[in-house]
Amino acid sequence: MKYDRILIRYGELSTKGKNRKKFVDKLRNSIADALSSFSGIKIDGQRDRMYVVLNGNEADAVVHSLKNIFGIQSFSPAIKVERDLEVLKDAALELVTSIYKDGNTFKVSARRSDKTFSLDTNELNHFFGSHILKNIPGIKVDVKNPDITLQVEVRSEAVYLSSENFAGAGGLPTGASGKAVLMLSGGLDSPVAGYLSMKRGLELEGVHFFSPPFTSERAKQKVVDIGNVLASMNGRFVLHIVPFTEIQQLIHKQIPENYTMTATRRLMLRITDEIRRRQEALAIITGESVGQVASQTLESMYAINAVTSTPIIRPLVTSDKGDIVDIAKQIGTYDISIRPYEDCCTVFVPASPKTKPKKEKVEFYESFVDFEPMIKEAVDKVETIVLTGKQENNSLMDSLF
Repeated sequence: MKYDRILIRYGELSTKGKNRKKFVDKLRNSIADALSSFSGIKIDGQRDRMYVVLNGNEADAVVHSLKNIFGIQSFSPAIKVERDLEVLKDAALELVTSIYKDGNTFKVSARRSDKTFSLDTNELNHFFGSHILKNIPGIKVDVKNPDITLQVEVRSEAVYLSSENFAGAGGLPTGASGKAVLMLSGGLDSPVAGYLSMKRGLELEGVHFFSPPFTSERAKQKVVDIGNVLASMNGRFVLHIVPFTEIQQLIHKQIPENYTMTATRRLMLRITDEIRRRQEALAIITGESVGQVASQTLESMYAINAVTSTPIIRPLVTSDKGDIVDIAKQIGTYDISIRPYEDCCTVFVPASPKTKPKKEKVEFYESFVDFEPMIKEAVDKVETIVLTGKQENNSLMDSLF
């Protein structure tokens, strides 16, 4: 049977009260971006449901595009039927017949949102169940573990019939919680931190530090590919690539070796903060986890954080590496992140980095160098790429600055 729409159910959005319209509008925008390649699609967003009208598009293709969109609790391919009992029972029989195989069991799960409808929930279950039992030889009822579940949703404007439920990504729609920038290294952690932040409704732009010739074009492409995975979750991801070679070389020339890592992270954070300011974002996201590496001890975080008063959000701060790996595999970034192409954080790692650096010491070492002109130059020379989740559709943009 050819479905004519996708019925989308909200999760956490349903608790938002007077602010719900704002969240529904954000979800509609995310769905529109994700389905922009489909012609004729129409999105009808209502207070407690949303419908994607297919207008001839195949439901399976649209279903695939909806699975990673934040703010969707679940969704079902469905058909819209007028509120006439004779028409409804014929449509229900046709739907079940189209998917029935010998030996299949079924049940009816009715939901009557419009209490003025002539049949209540139990009567609806009996009405459709008896009609299907009479007209499909061999089919049996199994209310606990059926092969087919006919879902009937009665609403004021129509009745919607469906037989499949798909889990959505949950969380909040992209942009509903504001905008932040993600420090995206290309390793395992930062993409997972980005995913978890997006799931809480943050609109993200990525910042990656690139140090050719010490880091290769393949390392850069690795980060672009990760950005594409994140873009596939909401239709768009902006990636800012910062030229960092000169600053990194100067740090290693002027700063004592055991403090170069701390100084490097401080300069990265200062540059990221300036990009955040220019992009009108409100926070910085990192993939740091306490104690995982030398730069992620509390002492290191304190010394590094001192360069900004901007909120630093660390979704993974207490996560074990195994948990992070599991999420990376789930979202599709793991195989990209483990490609053997080093980023600028790994190629310049000192032999014995300071694990308990003193803020006052690193500030003293940095005071002999005026980094401000170099920070401005690096930000002015940022390469900005808009990613859409599809390799062929990526477009290079002129610097937004």
